[in-house]
Amino acid sequence: MLRLPRRTLFALEAVVDIAYNARPDPVQAKEITRRQGIPPRYLEQVMQQLVRAGILKGVRGPRGGYTLARERRRISVGEVIRAIEGFEDPENGEEAAEPGSPIGIKVVRPLLDDLRAELEKRLDHTTLEDLCSTAQLSDVPLVAQPRADFTI
Repeated sequence: MLRLPRRTLFALEAVVDIAYNARPDPVQAKEITRRQGIPPRYLEQVMQQLVRAGILKGVRGPRGGYTLARERRRISVGEVIRAIEGFEDPENGEEAAEPGSPIGIKVVRPLLDDLRAELEKRLDHTTLEDLCSTAQLSDVPLVAQPRADFTI
């Protein structure tokens, strides 16, 4: 029933990938594309939106990529979705302009408005930390980057 746009799902998967595979070095877009199967043309667009929204930081250079702009426990799923414009605003749709029947206005629309508010509240209370914990409990493999050891 609830369907988020593809771009929004890709953005959420990419942000969770970065949060879950966090390490000192930034995560490169090509790594996310490889792991999550997100087409590069979508990924770069959504990553820039997330940088502008203050969810990610972009790091330039040959070892550049993306890192979280804040701790993963301080970034909500709702914030990520709103940054990509995943929620439709019922006030701007064609449906809002139509007067509708008394049942539609007094019964159906209030129900849908309540459900939308509950969903947004739940997404705002679910953090990237929560999703990373779920991934760990679900045995999603972590990407272990071998680190160079220069000790003698």
